[in-house]
Amino acid sequence: MKVTKYGHSCLLIEEGNARIITDPGIWNPTPGAVDVDAVLITHEHQDHLDMDQLKEILSRNTGAVVITHESVGKLLTEAGIEYTTIEPGSPIDVNGVSVESFGTEHAIVYGDSSPCRNTGFLIGEKLFVPGDALHDIPSKSVEVLALPTGGPWMRMNEAIDYAKKVAPKIVFPIHDAMYIEDYQRWLVPRVVGGNLESAGIELRDMPDGSTEEF
Repeated sequence: MKVTKYGHSCLLIEEGNARIITDPGIWNPTPGAVDVDAVLITHEHQDHLDMDQLKEILSRNTGAVVITHESVGKLLTEAGIEYTTIEPGSPIDVNGVSVESFGTEHAIVYGDSSPCRNTGFLIGEKLFVPGDALHDIPSKSVEVLALPTGGPWMRMNEAIDYAKKVAPKIVFPIHDAMYIEDYQRWLVPRVVGGNLESAGIELRDMPDGSTEEF
């Protein structure tokens, strides 16, 4: 599996014959990828769903399907964008690669209620992209975890504990656009990676624009 990080939570995932983009939002450049089969959207917040970016991606990839849940789907319908609904327990095949949904609620920011619906995606039975939640543990083994490392709904120790519960072989940081580059490249690997190493989990740092093979 090859993963390119455009920025924040936007990834291009290449597995087998499938090319999949996740969460094109306002804190990443518009992906220039072509021959994309699907766009996965975890939830409706603008750092994960920018309608202008999504329309640009779809204009260059007319055969791509947007996969998300009904809450995001309502916004897509208003924007004139077709989508395919995914629900937990009902995998979708994307050009020979399985996409499964886990979880239904965004992490609480303040108070006692979730601000919106959120779904995590297990892609190719290998990579888990949780969106904005650190409470959903896939019922299947995860080899690679795209780990949120910053946001108004989390603390870094929660990210570390979550990664230990999911127990992948490798994690790489996402949801980190609010950090300056020095913080991204120094403190996140030191704190997150240092505390996961003892649990047998490798942190593989991924600056924006980088590509890794897993």
